[in-house]
Amino acid sequence: MMMEQKKNSYSMGIIIIGILFFIFGFVTWLNATLIPYLKIACELQHEWQSYLVTFAFYIAYFVMALPSSWVLRKTGYKNGMMLGLLVMAVGALLFIPAAMTRTYGLFLLGLFIMGTGLSVLQTASNPYVIELGAPESAAQRVSIMGICNKVAGAISPLILGSIMLKNIDALEASLKTMDPIQKAAELDLLASKSIVPYVVIMVSLVVLALFVRFSPLPQIEDPEEEEGSIQHGGKSSIFSFPHLWIGIVTLFLYVGVEVIAIDTVIGYAKSLNMNMEAARVFPTFGMIAMIVGYIIGIIAIPKYITQERALAYCAVLGVILGICTAVLPANVSIWCLTLLSLANSLMWPAIFPLAIFGLGRHTKTGSALLIMAIAGGALLPMLYGSLTTCMGFQGAYWMVLPCYLFILYFAVAGHRVGIKHLYNK
Repeated sequence: MMMEQKKNSYSMGIIIIGILFFIFGFVTWLNATLIPYLKIACELQHEWQSYLVTFAFYIAYFVMALPSSWVLRKTGYKNGMMLGLLVMAVGALLFIPAAMTRTYGLFLLGLFIMGTGLSVLQTASNPYVIELGAPESAAQRVSIMGICNKVAGAISPLILGSIMLKNIDALEASLKTMDPIQKAAELDLLASKSIVPYVVIMVSLVVLALFVRFSPLPQIEDPEEEEGSIQHGGKSSIFSFPHLWIGIVTLFLYVGVEVIAIDTVIGYAKSLNMNMEAARVFPTFGMIAMIVGYIIGIIAIPKYITQERALAYCAVLGVILGICTAVLPANVSIWCLTLLSLANSLMWPAIFPLAIFGLGRHTKTGSALLIMAIAGGALLPMLYGSLTTCMGFQGAYWMVLPCYLFILYFAVAGHRVGIKHLYNK
């Protein structure tokens, strides 16, 4: 009876965390639509300025991940998740004055606050999923969460794009012939289209926060209370785990290339003279490719393939598709860029558990450091945006190649550095 209750409790935990991962995906992948939308609404002059959207959102993970770990120690997982959702709601609320005044800085502040809330949620939820079952099947469970995340990510650009980017090509053309007063009025109207979606998001986040607070979310054993320090030879410092630090760099690069593959594709399509109606669906195609990858992961890991081997295969695919994106004709290249999301699909589910393997009582700190590495999504797209000025939109994609090569190194050897003895047991 006790075993059945524990199993039901864990199943409920997976369902609740799955809902949270759906929210992660819906909010995170709205950025692909916000980048071209805010570039027009806020009259941005340079490509790199539009990627401040991803910078503001993802840099919050770097700034807030360690404070998030401290918050979770004080509040516990459940209250910490509720707090994260409420912080995200505050960020969504800021979109109202931002839209009413067409102030780019307010939009960016709202995105930073939403990223702050997500950093709390991610810091709690990722180790939570890993703890809800056997370590060797951790990538499988994270893959299930990934499907929740990417299904939401596939839906959100379609919904937001249909509201905020509708008839945008005709508007862009007409703006060139308008006088300043007409232009300001049209841009104010465009900016106002973001108010209703973000009010809905804000209300949904508050409702979900209350749901989490009063849900039967099961308690998991805190890694800080485990005897993990014994199993890895009594290492007393987080700096005693070189595989974790290699994993942090790997996660930084992975998040960067994942965000580039999704959030730059509309801009690339527009550079090929595609209309916005056609361009805005490419992020959804990318998300569908990721969902396919996650389904493969659920079926194959760990029954047919280990999580480290899956990561290696994905990295090799990333190298191949990255080269194809940079060198093939544009009409083929854009599909190679979209398929990069398939290569990225199993990377988070494999990198995270491999990086925190064997940390014991340092697991929560290690998790927070890995969440900080999500800042790759802030910096690498900015680098891409800067490279477009000298290499062009297509040539700038060469930057993903060294990223995938480093990920391949982590998959083949880097994840074992300093802890080979644990894998040989």
